[in-house]
Amino acid sequence: MAMLSTSLSGPKSATLYRAPEFSGLRRLCPNSSNNNSSSSSNSHSQSFLRFCSPRKPLKSVVAMAGTGTFFVGGNWKCNGTKESITKLVSDLNSTNLESGVDVVVAPPFVYIDQVKSSLTDRIEIAAQNSWVSKGGAFTGEISVEQLKDIGCKWVILGHSERRHVIGEDNQFIGKKAAYALSQGLGVIACIGELLEEREAGKTFDVCYQQLKAFADAVPSWDNIVIAYEPVWAIGTGVVATPVQAQEVHVAIRDWLKNNVSAEVASKTRIIYGGSVNGGNCAELAKQEDIDGFLVGGASLKGPEFATIVNSVTFKKVAA
Repeated sequence: MAMLSTSLSGPKSATLYRAPEFSGLRRLCPNSSNNNSSSSSNSHSQSFLRFCSPRKPLKSVVAMAGTGTFFVGGNWKCNGTKESITKLVSDLNSTNLESGVDVVVAPPFVYIDQVKSSLTDRIEIAAQNSWVSKGGAFTGEISVEQLKDIGCKWVILGHSERRHVIGEDNQFIGKKAAYALSQGLGVIACIGELLEEREAGKTFDVCYQQLKAFADAVPSWDNIVIAYEPVWAIGTGVVATPVQAQEVHVAIRDWLKNNVSAEVASKTRIIYGGSVNGGNCAELAKQEDIDGFLVGGASLKGPEFATIVNSVTFKKVAA
């Protein structure tokens, strides 16, 4: 297997990380030695996928921790009512969140103003999408200028549901990111592979193609957070193992080093998303190249979202 030798600068000495050869995955047996499957009261029971019979070897890369602040985003998707969101905001306002974490929530568009006017300033507001250029005759779209006008600081772009349900392609997403950045919005840039792509050994190829579309379009990486979200893990209850997530995060950072710059590779935060919850966030946070999370369903529960935010303490211990 060919060795991809890289050396990334960072606060810690780099250590060689050899990506396992894999292509297929299978579900782990739920009664593994460190999982008590008989406990029906465990609300965070989870399924993991693991690698099996290799077809196409993946490259070896060098592991390196990023230097950015831990980042946790909550994507509320198309969920909530005025009443339920009032309760969620109240719960979030009453939580104790660790310092040293950037925290963002993305309500549905129609509730952004409600959330902005009532949520603690400790948590910033993101939008779930934005249009590719200045507003105008684009029925149903939301412009970056409108998002800034109501107080948004971030926007989620490239989410798998936009790619695979709505049909947005890599280049269109890259252009949307470039425009949002040019107008002063931070971008949470989502990438990730389908299950069949992972089983075919194409995880890295897919992620690299998606990264390249961003790199080809954006003027700077200063205000970008990359969210690796394997599509097979989003909303399924099947979460990537910490090793699996770390492997892809290392590869992403390595791609940035080789195709953008070592500085961008070190500074850019790479967060994980895909069935993250209060029960699995700690082990994921311990991984060297996981710089936070993009949370779906669990972000609709204030206390659980706070647990995920506060998993930064495990990052500090691991460091």
